Amino acid sequence: MMDDKDIQEYHNIGKPIKFSDKYSYVKGTQIDDHGTRTYDVNGSRLPSVTTILGATKDQQFLKDWKAKVGEAEAERIKNLSSRRGTSMHKFLEAYVTGVGYDDLTELGRQASPMAQKVIEMGLAPVEEYYGSEVTLYYPGLYAGSTDLVCLHNGKESIVDFKQSNRPKRKEWIEDYYLQIAAYAMAHDHVHGSEIRQGVIMMCTPDLYYQEFIITDHELRQYKHKFLKRLDMYHDLKFDEKEQHNTEKENEEYLKELERKL
Repeated sequence: MMDDKDIQEYHNIGKPIKFSDKYSYVKGTQIDDHGTRTYDVNGSRLPSVTTILGATKDQQFLKDWKAKVGEAEAERIKNLSSRRGTSMHKFLEAYVTGVGYDDLTELGRQASPMAQKVIEMGLAPVEEYYGSEVTLYYPGLYAGSTDLVCLHNGKESIVDFKQSNRPKRKEWIEDYYLQIAAYAMAHDHVHGSEIRQGVIMMCTPDLYYQEFIITDHELRQYKHKFLKRLDMYHDLKFDEKEQHNTEKENEEYLKELERKL
């Protein structure tokens, strides 16, 4: 845990990252409705990448974990992780954009050294950045917000910052790769870019840093996998709509029968 002096020194770590206005981004409006997130981009309402992945993933592991620790404890851990992750992201965004930010709450004191570790270990190879907290969208299909679009070791990259309660294995975080792939595909389509790399920079509260990188061929594979999940999502939404229409028809039929009695 850092003391006040360490936290102050955090703001002076490393050189500022050079900004490039190579790409011009629109700002979408994020809308959360009962666990479903959509984005309003240029007047079009699009499902978020996280909503699409959440609706189509295998939930068995999550169910087993909740059964093991209990619903209340699972909710507590999830909320704490979410708040800590949000705080870490704010520190990192402030560092990238050169804007002052501090959080002296207990949660901030946990998140600040995590952000520092990501800066020291993860952001060192970033030569320039094009956007921070960027809205990316594929017209008519999906939208989302990525943490950083930048030049990383000479490759235009999508970067996502993640907090984790414990170290992860690659096979545990496939949805993170799919998220990166979806953003890369959207960026290339809208901005005419050639995103060649996705980088996941992850840190635990005890400051264990992990980095996962996908490039070129592997990135294309995850694009195809995401498109399959997107197709699955639309099938689910169609089924829900059909079920709703059927229920409505049945309800109207029963009312008509009642009127005849």
